[in-house]
Amino acid sequence: MRVLKFGGASVGSIKNLQQAKKIVESVNEPVIIVISAVNEVTDRLLNATQLATQGLTSYVNEFQDIVNIHNRLIEAIIPTSLQETVLSEVAELHDELRNILKGVFLIKDCTEKTENVILSYGERISSLFISKFMDAELYDARKLIKTNRLFGKHNVNFELTSQLVKEAFAGMSGRAVIPGFIATESHSEEVTELGRGGSDYTAAVIASVLHAKEIEIYGVSDGFMTADPKVISKAYPINQLSYTEAMEFCNFGARVVYPPAIYPAYLENIPIRIKNIEKPDAFGSLISNEKNPEEKIIKGISSINNTTLITLQGMGMQGVVDANGRIFSALSKKDISTCFVSQSSSGCSISFGVEDNDADKALEILKKEFAKEIAQGTVNTLAAERNLATVAIIGDNMRRATGTAGKLFNTLGRNNINVIALAQGSSETNISFVVNQDNLRKALNAIHESFFLSEYQELNLFVVGTGTVGGSLLSQLHSQKELLMNQNSLKVKVIGIADVDSYILNRDGVDLSCYLDTLKAEGKPSTPEALKNALIDFNIYNCVFVDCTASAGVASIYKDLLQHHISVVAANKIAASSEYKNYVQLKEIARKRGIKYLFETNVGAGLPIINTINDLIYSGDRILKLEAVLSGTLNFVFNTISSEIPLSKAIRMAMDARYAEPDPRIDLSGKDVIRKLVILARESGYMVEQEDVEKNLFIPNDFFDGSLDDFWKKVEGFDAEFEEKRKVMEAENKRWRFVAQLDGGKTSVGLQAVDSRHPFYDLEGSNNLILLTTERYKQYPMMIKGYGAGADVTAAGVFADIISIANIR
Repeated sequence: MRVLKFGGASVGSIKNLQQAKKIVESVNEPVIIVISAVNEVTDRLLNATQLATQGLTSYVNEFQDIVNIHNRLIEAIIPTSLQETVLSEVAELHDELRNILKGVFLIKDCTEKTENVILSYGERISSLFISKFMDAELYDARKLIKTNRLFGKHNVNFELTSQLVKEAFAGMSGRAVIPGFIATESHSEEVTELGRGGSDYTAAVIASVLHAKEIEIYGVSDGFMTADPKVISKAYPINQLSYTEAMEFCNFGARVVYPPAIYPAYLENIPIRIKNIEKPDAFGSLISNEKNPEEKIIKGISSINNTTLITLQGMGMQGVVDANGRIFSALSKKDISTCFVSQSSSGCSISFGVEDNDADKALEILKKEFAKEIAQGTVNTLAAERNLATVAIIGDNMRRATGTAGKLFNTLGRNNINVIALAQGSSETNISFVVNQDNLRKALNAIHESFFLSEYQELNLFVVGTGTVGGSLLSQLHSQKELLMNQNSLKVKVIGIADVDSYILNRDGVDLSCYLDTLKAEGKPSTPEALKNALIDFNIYNCVFVDCTASAGVASIYKDLLQHHISVVAANKIAASSEYKNYVQLKEIARKRGIKYLFETNVGAGLPIINTINDLIYSGDRILKLEAVLSGTLNFVFNTISSEIPLSKAIRMAMDARYAEPDPRIDLSGKDVIRKLVILARESGYMVEQEDVEKNLFIPNDFFDGSLDDFWKKVEGFDAEFEEKRKVMEAENKRWRFVAQLDGGKTSVGLQAVDSRHPFYDLEGSNNLILLTTERYKQYPMMIKGYGAGADVTAAGVFADIISIANIR
C-alpha cells in the first residue's frame, strides 16, 4: 500500500489535477489519496471568517470566490454525465458554509470551534469532487482521525485513531480519498484541525498505522533545497535526507513538509518522498534511514527571517531556580514558539529567538514572570534585538567531520558577517546562529559556496576604469568566462563597472558585451565616495574591488573597502606607494580580515615581480640589492631615439604606442619609477618613503613647471643638446637606461649609460628587467624580464591577481 498526499497547489489548477490523476492511475497497488483544500481556499476561508466577525458584508464576496473556484474546477475535470450530481453535492456543502458564515456575521463573533468547522469545508469539498474525478471511494477524516486537547493544542490520539483507521481500511484493494487536516475530538463530534500543513500529518498517521511502503507528498516545489532558491539561484534539490535532517530543515524555515508528519513515518521507518506535481519524473527528495557515505559534510542551509533575539541576563541568574523552565513554560502558555536558544556556560545569560510579531508579547510575559528578580537586581537585562535572521547549516555527517564550525565562521568572518548568537546541538546535526537581517543573503551565498554546495565558486567584481587597462580587462573577463567555468569551476561575475562619470551595479551581473551603452543609459554619478558607499551598501559576498585607474581619489577608499571585507586588486600605484604608514595599514587590514590587497601590476605590468619577492622572503631569503629598468615608457624612448628621431619625437611615439601616460611628464620626471621602486623596496622589507629616493633626472626640473604646452616647447628646444650627449654615448658603444636601484636600504633613480656587458644593454622596446641579489642569489642575481607596459599585459596581470583570490591555482 502507498499513501499519496496532494497539496493545495497540486490540486489548484486543471493541469495539476490531471497530472495528479495520471500519477494515481500509475499506481498498481492499493493507494490512499490524502487531499488538501484547493490552493488559496483556506486563506479565503480565514479571510471570510475575519470579515464576517467584523460585521463586514464583504465576506460574501470572499465566499462567492470560493464557490467559483470549486465550480470552475468541477466543470473542467468532471465528466459531463457526473457534473450535475457533483455540483449538487458540493452546493449542499457550500450552503452549509454560507449559513455558518452568516451566523458569524450576525453575532459578530467566532469561537475556535466555529472557525475549525469553517476551515474544514476546504478539505471536505476538494476531497468530494476529486474522489469522483479519480474514481475513488471517499472516506470521512472526521470519523477516523481523533485528537485530545493538551496545553491548548489538539494532539492526535494515536491509540484510538489507529483502531479506527485499521477498521476503516481493512481489506481495501482499490483507491481511497480522504481529506487531510481535519479531525474530531476523541469523545465528541467537535471538529478540530491538525495545523496548517496538517494534510501531511494525516498522510503520515494513516501510513504509519497501515505500514505503507512509502508516503509521497506532491506540491509545486522540487523538494528540500540546499538553500532558499529565492536567495541563491544556484541552490539545487537534496536527493536524500535522514528523518533528523528533514526535521531540522523544517524547524528552520524550510516548510517543505509539515514537521509533525515526520515522526510517525520515522517510528515505522516509512520513507517520505517529496515531489513536484509539475515534474513527476524528477527524483525529488527522499526522507529515510538510508545512508550515503559519499554525501557532503552538510546537506544544506535553512533560514528564518524576521527573528527577534530576546536576552535575559544577570549575575544572579545562577541562583534563579529553574529559570529556563519558567521562561519556556510562560511562553508556551501564550503559544509563543522559540526557534533558537543559546546559553552562556556560566548560566548568567540566556538568549532565544522568536518571530518579530511575538517579540513585544514575549517581553511582557517575561517581565511579569521575572518581576521579582528584576526588582531585586538578580536579572538586570531583559532586552530584545530586532531585525535579525536565524541561519542553520544541517547535516548528519557534521558529527564525523572535524573543522566544520571553523570553516563556517572563517567564511562568515571573511565576508564581514558578525555572528550575534550561536547554538549547536549535542547531536551535531545542526549549527545555528543569528545574524543581522541585512546580512542574510550574503551569509547564505557565502556558506553555500564555501561548503562546495555550488557547482561554481563565484567572485563578484566591481571594476573601476574603462580606459586602456580597464577596457582590456573587461574584454578578457568576457572572453575567458566560459573557460574558467568549465575548467576551473570559477564564475567571475562583474557586478559593477565605473568610469570617471558614472557607475552601474547589478547583482545578477553586468552584460559585458554592451557595458558602455549601459553606463551611458543607466549610470549613476560616479565619485570615489559614491562608489564606496554603493558597494558597501550592496553587501555582496566574495566581493573584489578592481582599480584600473591612476586616481588618488579612488585609491583613498581602499581602507574603507578592506575594513568591510572587500578585497582590492589595484593597477593603481598610488596607495601602495603612499605614506609607509598607510601602505602597512592597508596590508594589515587585509591580513586580519582574511581577504586580499593585491597590486602585482603596480610594477612590471604582468611580470611576476612582487610575487617573486614575496616568495623569496617567505621562504627565508633576504633581498640585498635590486637593480631594475621599470619604466616601459622610458625604455621605449631610449631605444627609439637616434640621429633621425630626437627626444621630443621619441616621447610622442611612446604616447602614440600607448606606453606613456596622457601627461608624459609623469614618466619623464621619474615619478612613476620612484613609486615603483618604493613599492619594491617595501615588499623587500625596507621602510622607504618617496622622499627618501635620490633622483638623478635627465631633463631639467624647470621643464615640469607650467602647462603641458610649455613642456613641449621646452623639450623640443632641448632636442639639440640631448642629441650631442647621445652621440658621445653612441661613440662609446653604450646605451642609456633609466635605472632604479635599492642597495642596502638606500634607493635611487637616474639615467645610466651601460655597456654591452650589462644585462640592461640589450633590453628592447618597452621591456622591463629586474635583477635581484639575495643571500641565496648573491653571485648570480635572479633576473626577471619581459613586457613592462601595455594595456593587454597589464590587464592580464590584474586578471591573474583576481584569479589568485579564488585560490584555483
